[in-house]
Amino acid sequence: MVQGITEFLPISSTAHLRLVPAVLGWPDGGAAFTAVIQLGTLLAVVGFFLRDLARMLAAAANPATRKTIDARMLVYIVAGTVPVGVVGILARHAIEGPLRSILVIATSMVVVGILMGVVEKTARHERPLESFTLRDALLVGLAQSLALIPGTSRSGITLVAAMLLGYRRDAAARFSFLLSIPAVAAAGVFELPKLLHGHDVGMTALVVGLATAAISGYLSVGWLLRFLRTRTTYGFVVYRVVLGLGLVAAVLAGKL
Repeated sequence: MVQGITEFLPISSTAHLRLVPAVLGWPDGGAAFTAVIQLGTLLAVVGFFLRDLARMLAAAANPATRKTIDARMLVYIVAGTVPVGVVGILARHAIEGPLRSILVIATSMVVVGILMGVVEKTARHERPLESFTLRDALLVGLAQSLALIPGTSRSGITLVAAMLLGYRRDAAARFSFLLSIPAVAAAGVFELPKLLHGHDVGMTALVVGLATAAISGYLSVGWLLRFLRTRTTYGFVVYRVVLGLGLVAAVLAGKL
C-alpha cells in the first residue's frame, strides 16, 4: 500500500519503502524488492491509461497518423526513457548500496522539495500536453534519471522538470505517469529473478504486495490528476521538507 500510494505522489516511493521498515524496526527489503513491487504500480498506470496507450499504438502503426500527437507521444516516452536506463546501468551498485542511506534520502527529500516550491512559484503553468516536443521529452527523461537517488521521487522530479518547461500541472503529471511505464517495467523485470532466487520474500507476500500496490496505485493516479487540475504542489513541498528535516534530526540523535 505504501508503494501504491507514494509511487505517483511526488514524495518518493523508494524513500517511504526504505523508511517505513526502518521506523517499524524491520530489515530493509532492498533495492530488488523495491523494483519488483513497483510492477504492481505498473499495472495501475497501464490500467488507468489503457485507452491512451492503445490510441498511441494504433496511431504509430498507421502511416496516415504517424505525425499526430498520439504517435509522437509514444516516441517521446521511449526517448525519455533512455537516460534513466543508461544511468541505472552505470550507477547500479551505488543505487543498491550507499545511496539507500537515511541521510541521502533525507537530503533528497529536502532539496527536491525546495526545488519544487521554487518551480511552482515561477513556472508559467500554461502549456497543454499536446505541445510536447522531443526536446521536452529528453529533458524530462534526464530529470527522471535523478529519481534513481532514493528520496528524489520519479513523479516529483519529472513533474518539476515539466512544470519548469511551462506545462500545466495536470499535463506534467500525465506525461510523468506515462514516462514511468518503460522504466518501471524494465527495473522490475530485471530484478525479479534475483528476488525469487534469493528466497528473502515469500511468493504469497510478493503476490499480495503486488496486488495491493496495483489497487492503491490506481486510486492514487486518479486522485493526483484531479488534485492538480485545481491545486498547487505546495502541500507536497511542505511534506517533503518537514519529513526530510525530521529524518536528519532522527539520524543525528541516533534514533535511525
